Order: sequence, then C-alpha cells, then structure tokens
Amino acid sequence: MEWSDEGIVLSARRHGETAAILSVLTEAHGRHAGLVRGGTGRRQRSALQQGNLVAVTWRARLEDHLGSYAVELQRSPGAFWLDDPGRLAVLASACALADMTLPEREPCDTVYLGLTRLLEALEALEEPFWAAAYVEWELYLLGELGFGLDLSECAATGRNDGLAYVSPKSGRAVCLSAGEPYRDKLLPLPGFLRGEGAPKPADVADGLKLTGYFLDRHLLAPHRRRLPDPRDRLMTQMRRAAERP
Repeated sequence: MEWSDEGIVLSARRHGETAAILSVLTEAHGRHAGLVRGGTGRRQRSALQQGNLVAVTWRARLEDHLGSYAVELQRSPGAFWLDDPGRLAVLASACALADMTLPEREPCDTVYLGLTRLLEALEALEEPFWAAAYVEWELYLLGELGFGLDLSECAATGRNDGLAYVSPKSGRAVCLSAGEPYRDKLLPLPGFLRGEGAPKPADVADGLKLTGYFLDRHLLAPHRRRLPDPRDRLMTQMRRAAERP
C-alpha cells in the first residue's frame, strides 16, 4: 500500500528511541498517522512541528497497518511567530483540536481547506482579527462534525434581528428581548459572529466561551478529554486583553 499527499502536521510523539508517530491532516486521506523513522533526530524534528505544511508518502504492507511516512517540509508558518504567543496558541490549539476530534482515515477535504484558510488568516490579519478567525474556524469544525449552531434567527421569536445569546441546550440563537430574563443561563453571542462590527478582545473571549462550551459538550467530554492547553492560554490572553483600559 502506498500513497502521496500534502498535509498539515497535527502532532508528533516519540516512539522508541529515535522514531516518532506523526499525525497529519491530509487533503485526500483525512487525519492519518504513520511512523517516521529518525523522527526525533535533528534533521527530521524541525519538519514535524505542529502546523507545518508537508508533503508525505505513506507506505504499509497492508491497508490497516500503521505504516511509515517519508516527509518533506514545504513550509513552516510557526517559524515566523516565535515571538507571538497568541498566534502560536491559535496554531497549536487548532492542530490539537483537529487531532482530537477528526475521525482517522476518513476524507475530510473541507476541514483541511478550512484549516489552510485559518493559517492564511494568521499571516494576513492583525490582532484581534486573526483570533476572531479562529473562533469562526471552531464554529466551522463543529458544523463539519455534525454539531453546528443555528445562529440565523431567534429560537423564541423567529426574528433575525437583535440576536444576543445562544441557548446551551439547543445551540440556537436567542434575541435580546426574549433572552434577557434568562441571561445568566445563556451564552453570549458576539457581534462579529453575526456580521456586525469589528471584533474586540472581549468579543473574541465571548466567542471562545461559546465554541468551547459546545466543543466540550459534544466532542471532548464524551471521550473524557478537555480543551487543549494552548486554547486555555488563548482564552486567558483574550480575557486579559479585554480587561485592559
């Protein structure tokens, strides 16, 4: 068995003394793992960093075997953000979530395209716009995995104006007038997710709270997992930015 594809490195963990198990989100083969011989060595290690764009060739005797990877580095976005902990947290969080939640060896070219666009947004946008793009990517990931939120109209009135909250039970939007008596039980819906205004750090923090709730409820808690540490760091950063005068 053999195929070649392009992909994004999601994770690499040591296996034995010198090898590594590499998980890659590929364009045509989905999330796929394989053994990289010498993956912990100096020459290979730099190519296996989270978020790297790589060309891979996978080989195995049988289709259901782990198989092995030959890896060629194409681009390393994280190398440009070594002094930017926020962008690095977004990169690490997106890769960790994709590695945790995507089914293995099932094609998911739309998720691959979405992650590619997120990497482009990290390069092209300024803070907090790149952080808002990450929140939108998490919403997109929820939708692709069958747990999309309905933010098109109010669940109580059917109107599409004045949307301010999201029901934690149904995942549907709620307008300000209908939701105000229950605001303590609802999740905030930031304006940029409704296409209203530029995002602010407080809005991004609200967006992360919203998507984090449903990621945990639907994708992580059922498998006794929690949101990855890089995402917690990103949330902390956005909360601190929101508190600045």
